[in-house]
Amino acid sequence: MRNGEWPRFLARPYVCGAIGPYDPAKLGLLARSGPAVTAVHTGREAALFSSGPLTPYRADPGATAYAWGDRRPAADAGADGWLPVAEAYETPGLIDAPGEVTLHTGAFGLVDVYYLADGDAVYFAGLIEPLLALARRPYRVNWRAWAAILKLTYPLLDDTPYDDVKRLPGATALIWSRTGRRLRLDRRAPWWVRREPIDRGVTARDMVALLHRALEPYDRVLVPVSGGYDSRLLASVAVARGMDVESWTTSPDDGLDTDIDFARYITRELGIPHRIVPQDPARYPEEALWVARRLEYLTSHHAWYAPFAREVHRAGRPVVDGLAGGPLMKNFLISSDAVAAGTGAARREALLASLATGAPHIPVLGDAAREWIDDQVRTAFLQATSMLHGHRAELPLSVLHTRTVRGIARSPLGLAGPEVTPVFPFLHPEFFEAALSVPVSRKEGGRFYREILRAANPRVAALPSTNEPLLPNRRVPLRSNGPVAREWNHRMLVRAAEIPGLLSPQMLEVVEAGPDALTAFGSWNSRFWLRALVLFGAWLTDYGEALGDLTPPWHGDGAAPAAAPRGGTAPAPA
Repeated sequence: MRNGEWPRFLARPYVCGAIGPYDPAKLGLLARSGPAVTAVHTGREAALFSSGPLTPYRADPGATAYAWGDRRPAADAGADGWLPVAEAYETPGLIDAPGEVTLHTGAFGLVDVYYLADGDAVYFAGLIEPLLALARRPYRVNWRAWAAILKLTYPLLDDTPYDDVKRLPGATALIWSRTGRRLRLDRRAPWWVRREPIDRGVTARDMVALLHRALEPYDRVLVPVSGGYDSRLLASVAVARGMDVESWTTSPDDGLDTDIDFARYITRELGIPHRIVPQDPARYPEEALWVARRLEYLTSHHAWYAPFAREVHRAGRPVVDGLAGGPLMKNFLISSDAVAAGTGAARREALLASLATGAPHIPVLGDAAREWIDDQVRTAFLQATSMLHGHRAELPLSVLHTRTVRGIARSPLGLAGPEVTPVFPFLHPEFFEAALSVPVSRKEGGRFYREILRAANPRVAALPSTNEPLLPNRRVPLRSNGPVAREWNHRMLVRAAEIPGLLSPQMLEVVEAGPDALTAFGSWNSRFWLRALVLFGAWLTDYGEALGDLTPPWHGDGAAPAAAPRGGTAPAPA
């Protein structure tokens, strides 16, 4: 891996392969360019390599089918096509049938499938970097991806930082027809889009019972506890089930260590072992770069998670994660303006405003760059959420299909995992369906969530929470803006400033003034803009010599990137 080490794929395997009329030499190069793999399936116009044992969940005259998510499909799965497998097990997979070969994602697309199209052949992998061995040199920058990473903190659609490498979205398949000799993109609506939720009077006790069911397969887990609602609910249920539970907490580097204080109260009340994982400000640059490289520069989130993730790897326990709890149960990032909007267009505009990083204390982007980025992100967001428009649960599903999948899920899947198994109880199909059926108006202000907490453990529910903003906070210095971090941040900003027109005159003055000028970037919005620009500068530093023309589309004659395919046609050849 460029300037880093490959993740250790212990809980799930790393896979790569090809479908269609692939070139064996290129497939061999792909297999050698990532973590060590061996062939597990080689057929006519279908090949699959894996870093660990991978046996088909189905092998009969009708098809040979593989899956490499965290849950193995049943032997009779797949009889009705790839989508039921993707929905029931949230797993990507490969299905080699006599008439066609199918490469598919999970219904949400939590486990990444990246691909590079070369004529009618498609080469795929669980990481971006190995596919770059097959990409054209120099690499072409996908400016639309970086527009979204800068403004939202994560990309949208099938975007990665490179034009030639795409990400297969959730509930999507690439299918090579052996009879028709053509490649097609098969985009489906998952069950939660096809079946609109109807309020069926789900109670808080119902929700707690469904969480018990979601945790049934596990007996020995790690439940990281913060000061919020999600982790205390999951810890309460795990303890009530009599599971072997450990709990750890670390500082999220938000300028407050209230999470640590509140986690102590919660774990003491629950009677579970609790440990604080320390953070060292002097190691921030090393840890931020480790996270950026592990996540392949796809999000500016999670730099604070590095020391915690390394300890999780040593423990080896499945990690119970509260992914999706906020959007599902307390309208997180769903503003009152979005809920009350009178038109679909107004609702989407309000939601996008909530998801985007707000205005910093000074303008950070040049005018032309800001206008181009705003336009690209708005267009991509509307396209990424288009199948949800008009849906009864449009608002929470739009958050889940964008921010949750492309940004937040990277932490449990790409930092804790693939060394350990992440467990997502809130995405268990029965719990997920029940949560969607509760109207957003009932969830306003966290009202419904508090009912669930009281049903699970009223004593824990009564403890102070970081989800209650009027409580006093304990302020601490930001590691990401300490002296060592500022020096590194500044070096990365200098690199980003080389892109014509990206930074505003005010931001260029900050860069010119040196590292100590970054002390002003302490507010929530300003620090997130800074982190995104630093991430971009770090990517340019790592990949600069391999990148082609760095003239951005808002400057001079730069051309905007092509739109992603909407479905039904094969990806453009490389």
